[in-house]
Amino acid sequence: MEVFVHEQNRRRSLETNFDYLALVPAAAAICYPFLLNAFHAIIATQAVSHSRLAMASATSILTAAFVVPFLGIALAYRPTSDLGSRRLAYASVVSPTLYVFLGVAQTLIKSPVPDEVVWCAIWLAIAIWSRSVQYPVVATVPVVGHWRIVHGATAVVLSIYVVFHLTNHLFGLIGPDAHAAVMKIGRVIYRSFIGEPLLVAAMLFQIGTGLFLAWPWSGAAQDFHRTYQVGSGAYLSLFILGHMNSVFVYARSFLGIPTDWRFAIGAPTGLIDDAWNIRLLPHYALGAFFILSHLASGLRVVLIAHGVDQRNVDRLWGICVAMSAIVAAGIIAGMSGLRIDAFAS
Repeated sequence: MEVFVHEQNRRRSLETNFDYLALVPAAAAICYPFLLNAFHAIIATQAVSHSRLAMASATSILTAAFVVPFLGIALAYRPTSDLGSRRLAYASVVSPTLYVFLGVAQTLIKSPVPDEVVWCAIWLAIAIWSRSVQYPVVATVPVVGHWRIVHGATAVVLSIYVVFHLTNHLFGLIGPDAHAAVMKIGRVIYRSFIGEPLLVAAMLFQIGTGLFLAWPWSGAAQDFHRTYQVGSGAYLSLFILGHMNSVFVYARSFLGIPTDWRFAIGAPTGLIDDAWNIRLLPHYALGAFFILSHLASGLRVVLIAHGVDQRNVDRLWGICVAMSAIVAAGIIAGMSGLRIDAFAS
């Protein structure tokens, strides 16, 4: 009888102290595809080019879609979150790239079920799981050994490819021909018989070590910079896997088409005017932003470990994040059809 009363009191306590913010990440993630659908519905009417209200509405809706992963980072940063809530928040960070991954997978298996239905089922399942692990976690420093050093060293090597690849995409602001010319030079190395397998292996190694490091950190409250590093790393892990799936499986094997500029922008309809392709816009933009700012977070850790004043390091990190946003905006502008010569004419 005493056990029963104790259990009843425990349940009442949980109901009274229910953390409603804990399910906000799942709700935001569930809304994500419907925000993109709403944006496309406005664009498809072509009223956006004639109405300031339509333009403002479309912009606000797309902005809300971009907010979803950053809301996840903010909620993962809450010190009062329990284990399930915090990891649910981290999971919501990957929403934009997960939705693209889901769409490609649905196409590959020729699923008759709408993406939105599968999406809602996935996030309801994740939300239910998060409530099954409500117990708090004591903030401890995970024992990660030398894996952080190995992960960072690999990142330094891969950053050479990343910088070239993102610079290549910036040439899209000049035009597809400029992008293709630069890509042709790079592919001599990274699409070679030796270069491509090594690049893929390095990327997979980076994903594995990154998730190994992130998992224990994600279970407890961290400072803002650590939270951001874990969240951005989670996004990149799925982004890279999804990108390789799209290139190697979907484009090369399933469709048998080249992975060139036209493939990247979803030609002939493009990123903005197509109901499916619109999901690629935040997927690409956030991918470019997070990969650069994630590297900046790693640099921050190294500089602090070598005795550089933290205030100066944090300022440098802020500058790097701002530059990451500018680069991402430039890349997505070029992929959406903006050209530099349009400003000169």
